[in-house]
Amino acid sequence: MKIMKREEINAEIIKRKAIAVIRIDNLSKLLRIVEAIAKGGVSTIELTMTIPNAIEALKIVGKEFKQDLLLGVGTVLTKEIADKSINAGAKFVVSPILKKEIIKASHDHNVSVISGTFSPTEMQIAYEEGADFVKLFPADNLGMSFISSVKAPLPHLKIIPTGGVTIENAIEWINAGASAVGIGSALVDKNAIEADNYAKLTENAKKLCENLKVY
Repeated sequence: MKIMKREEINAEIIKRKAIAVIRIDNLSKLLRIVEAIAKGGVSTIELTMTIPNAIEALKIVGKEFKQDLLLGVGTVLTKEIADKSINAGAKFVVSPILKKEIIKASHDHNVSVISGTFSPTEMQIAYEEGADFVKLFPADNLGMSFISSVKAPLPHLKIIPTGGVTIENAIEWINAGASAVGIGSALVDKNAIEADNYAKLTENAKKLCENLKVY
């Protein structure tokens, strides 16, 4: 992918609406998983740091799909991991927690950052520290109405819920005020992966894009 400014990355995340969150143990299947999801139309991919050799995985996926994907890294807990991930090709950094140094490291490299939050106070602090988006996690504990309630007094927040997002309800999260959604197991079906049924992943991605009206 061409060199993108942070503002362009932010705009693409919102435009594409869905971030596929990939957590797997079997690195040998990673390229086929990414290929299948991208084939179905979901082209914003988050590879979590729980993947074995995640930094190397980022490099491999980025090299293989460099023209097609908006590739990011998830479960980032330290500045050092943020730096390494960005140097490996990540265009956005996702953390389940709020850390100022992760926000700063991401911006120093001109990439987007999605900071983990759970309360309105944390969301506002993340915003004031410069986070491009706030990750609502685990979102299913609070529900869609939480987003619309928070955005009433804090309309400037760009919220991305993760946890509890499904192919069917993703559009409801967007309609509630989410800027995009993070979707994991509902899209990246573990049973399908174990059976090497990558067509199922493509089918899931197509349904998600249809529901979100992303074409």
